[in-house]
Amino acid sequence: MSVINFCDLPITALANTLMQEMPSTMPKALSRFKSQWQHITQQTLNLVNLTDEQIEAVKVDWLIAVFNTLFATQNVTLVRGDFEPEYFPSVDGQPARIEFAHGFFQSALHEISHWSLAGARRRTLSDFGYWYAPDGRTEAQQHAFEQVEIKPQAIECLLSLMCQRRFRVSQDNLHANFDTSQSTFAIDVYNQALSYLNAPQTLPKDAKILLTALAYLCHDTIA
Repeated sequence: MSVINFCDLPITALANTLMQEMPSTMPKALSRFKSQWQHITQQTLNLVNLTDEQIEAVKVDWLIAVFNTLFATQNVTLVRGDFEPEYFPSVDGQPARIEFAHGFFQSALHEISHWSLAGARRRTLSDFGYWYAPDGRTEAQQHAFEQVEIKPQAIECLLSLMCQRRFRVSQDNLHANFDTSQSTFAIDVYNQALSYLNAPQTLPKDAKILLTALAYLCHDTIA
């Protein structure tokens, strides 16, 4: 099976489309984040006295601030987690929490993707009411897992590319005791991402909002 190159997806075309549709209030609300991202990028290019881990931590702080600014009216916060990712719904008026794993940028994008797909009812449920079996799943469990993960990972892919990061699928079953080589998961995720690119109106509303913001903040688009 050939390797799927997610970088070939036409993310710039989506960025240009979203920029054209961007609400006039968004640039003003996010202007400080654009200069921050440019500074972070310049630090990375100039190889300043920061480790890769330190630069990544700065990027995570930036992403948290962007998300929490964009979605402040939705009573939800993006939070670094110390353990495995988990979603905690709002209780007694306190904001819902999207906790991503171990402070990893990619985990944050993945959990945001799940949140963007969850409707109003599932956002009232712990972990959106998802079934989950840990690493070591049976073949049937793995198939069910992959079917649930196609759309979230397609959105995660677009978010990653929009902020100029590489993406690769996560099948999350390192200790499988069956042949996984015939899985179509990677191409399924690629095709779903391509479908969203070809029809941006089919993106979940909140995913589209964040993608628009990232197009403005991170991606080289039309003037």
